[in-house]
Amino acid sequence: MITKEQFDAMLIERHGREVFDKLAKAYVGIAGLGGLGSNIAMMLARSGVGRLLLIDFDIVEPSNLNRQHYMVSHLGIAKSEAIKDLIYQANPYIRLDTKRLKITEENAPELFKDCDLVCEAFDRPEAKAELVNSLLENCPGLPILSGSGMAGYGSSNTIRTKKVMNNLYLCGDQVSDIETAGTLMAPRVQICAAHEANMALRLLLGIKDV
Repeated sequence: MITKEQFDAMLIERHGREVFDKLAKAYVGIAGLGGLGSNIAMMLARSGVGRLLLIDFDIVEPSNLNRQHYMVSHLGIAKSEAIKDLIYQANPYIRLDTKRLKITEENAPELFKDCDLVCEAFDRPEAKAELVNSLLENCPGLPILSGSGMAGYGSSNTIRTKKVMNNLYLCGDQVSDIETAGTLMAPRVQICAAHEANMALRLLLGIKDV
């Protein structure tokens, strides 16, 4: 078993001390643990973010396995617990706060008020809009990263990160959805997740441009 000192030393050697220290003290909220959220969580954990708040009400189902960061062994398990199991295998010393509940526009401000930023990772456009609007209104100054448009198997290069407001960033092609594209597949979903995770790291490091 690798010790915490060894694990930290590996990250310090890779990132440098300044970057390590900034990420280690960061607290990131992830709303939804499906194709976007499960992959964002793993990327941030591997990168050295010190603490994650992981929230989803759902369980792992067979239809999730083609794009979400779960295994057959996780079927029937709450996503909040399944992703915790996976993350601890990659980073055993991260702090994880997990909640199995439905995020609403009413409870979102209280849930995420202590986070440094929030990654929105819902499936339904209506839920995305409700969460984003609630946090913008009730948590001024809290950066929000949201995914929009990653369905199908179109060009990877159409997925972009765009700053649309002072504290709101959109990742995706802003066009493709399951109705028009007909499917969700791992590559484009994970590309979009990587955009959210990368922008999250940039914001945590004090870089606000895209």
